[in-house]
Amino acid sequence: MALILIIEDDKRLAELIQQGLEEQDYQTHVAYDGRMGLKLTLANDYDLIISDIVLPEMNGLELCRKIKTNKPHLPILMLTALGATDDKVEGFDAGADDYLTKPFEFRELYARIRVLLKRAGNQTKSASPVLQYADLEINIHKKTAKRQDREIKLTPKEFKLLEYMMHNPERVLTRTEIAEKVWNTHFDTGTNFIDVYITYLRGKIDKPFDKKLIHTRAGMGFILTSEFE
Repeated sequence: MALILIIEDDKRLAELIQQGLEEQDYQTHVAYDGRMGLKLTLANDYDLIISDIVLPEMNGLELCRKIKTNKPHLPILMLTALGATDDKVEGFDAGADDYLTKPFEFRELYARIRVLLKRAGNQTKSASPVLQYADLEINIHKKTAKRQDREIKLTPKEFKLLEYMMHNPERVLTRTEIAEKVWNTHFDTGTNFIDVYITYLRGKIDKPFDKKLIHTRAGMGFILTSEFE
């Protein structure tokens, strides 16, 4: 039975989420501010964290960063009333694994939780933690990246996107596929956060080097290739 921590300062909403999850046979704890949420997270072995972004004592973004520093594999589902691309990018940069905008249907919440728990349970250690393509190399255990022996600093979501591309070189990846496989969400054509992250990656992976590796296929998606387009 999964143990889930709900961090939400709206006590009525926290109670509704707790009641709904317990009806789905999950065990739950509740914290009403970020500082208490962090304290409980470090003291217990949770399977999943559900956290609002706007919290007293410590906001959800700072909380997420601190949790990921101490427990990098603990999945975090962020809840917020904000829906703009920049807000989602900021949440993902903080290390969030998924993002659900209020108001939401509980069926969608349950579906997101099941996917995150399944993905966390299916994580296995690779025989070799190092992935290499051309002169680009990443270590999926250490979460490090380098090109031509030059270290490249990436945010958690930038690294996750690059890791997926490294697992699928020489293949066009659609925005829908990237949204589902990297962000574990359905692609919303009204936002451009995937393009934003591709731009971020290009600035770090390609811009300082002569040979470009990340290319756009107009109308189709993106591809990691050492062949010039």
